[in-house]
Amino acid sequence: MTDAGVPSSSSVTCPRSGKDAVAVTPCFAECCDPSELLGLSGRKGLVIGIANGRSLASPAAMHFRQAGAELAIAYGNKRTRPHVEPLARRLEAPIVLPRDLAVPDQLEAVCAGISERWGRLDFLLHAISSVPLADLHSRLIDSLAEGFAKAETVSVHSLIRMARLAEPLMTKGDSILTLNYLGAEPVVENYNVMVPVKAALEGSVRYPAHELSPGEIRVNAISAGPTQTRTAFELTNFGVLLSASASVAPWRCSISGDEVSSAIMLLRHW
Repeated sequence: MTDAGVPSSSSVTCPRSGKDAVAVTPCFAECCDPSELLGLSGRKGLVIGIANGRSLASPAAMHFRQAGAELAIAYGNKRTRPHVEPLARRLEAPIVLPRDLAVPDQLEAVCAGISERWGRLDFLLHAISSVPLADLHSRLIDSLAEGFAKAETVSVHSLIRMARLAEPLMTKGDSILTLNYLGAEPVVENYNVMVPVKAALEGSVRYPAHELSPGEIRVNAISAGPTQTRTAFELTNFGVLLSASASVAPWRCSISGDEVSSAIMLLRHW
């Protein structure tokens, strides 16, 4: 377990509002209102899926922290660590650990670290998805079994594993959240192998929600629609998909990571 090493401040002037932000929580003027409508003071959360500043998990983590939650951050591997640690320091995260799914027992080590430091976990945001580019850019019927299996393991089974590991740390009212996409239902041009992957993720939300319901632990997914993340731009002609989505949206614009984060905050409380 590593300490992010950022001291808490009692008052921070937020450039977005010109007012002092809430005591002992940092201000994230680029995405968060300094006065969060939903409070998470005293809550402990784990965020999995921050790869860089354009990850949807990044603004979500900022909202959680702005609302008063204390966060643990699990990053992908040594390659992503330099991109994650600066935000972890801003978040004042006391737990920053790797969770490389290719390395045995790393997810278990993350939950063990949380158990040792906090003894509990109030919420978990699962926001990881991966697929080999060759399979993403080919037709579904041309995808290879190896790439298909990797996409399912990283994007879907990791949620199942995390639900199992988080269960002993959670109590009544705690929640697990993940990010899905509409492509699991209609045909979305160029979404290819991720269509059955996201369909599997949808089913893998329903069953843990049912299985954890006796303990009143909630499991939910958010389908954000096309958003400008690094992973999304790996899709062929993603700009076309983004424009098409905006053209039929009520406000004629694409959804932002900040707006997705607000929905995540709401589901955390629902």
